[in-house]
Amino acid sequence: MKLKDKINNNKDKVVGEVKNKVGKITGNEELELKGKIQSTTSDIKRTMDKEHIGNKMDDIKEGIAEKINNIIDKKNK
Repeated sequence: MKLKDKINNNKDKVVGEVKNKVGKITGNEELELKGKIQSTTSDIKRTMDKEHIGNKMDDIKEGIAEKINNIIDKKNK
C-alpha cells in the first residue's frame, strides 16, 4: 500500500469512528451506520494490504520457529 493510500485509509478510519460516535450520541442511526461502514471498510483495506499480510506471516513463522526450538531445547536437556 502506498503512503498516500495509507494516509487516506487512516483518515477514513478516524472519520468513520467519529461519525459512528456522533451518531450514537445524537441518536442519528444513519450517521452511526455510515461511520461503521466507513471504519470497517478501512479495516478491510488494511487487512488486504499485501505488505501487512506479509509482515503478519513473518511474525507467525518466527513464532512457530521459536516454539519448535523451545521443544527441541527441552528434549535435549
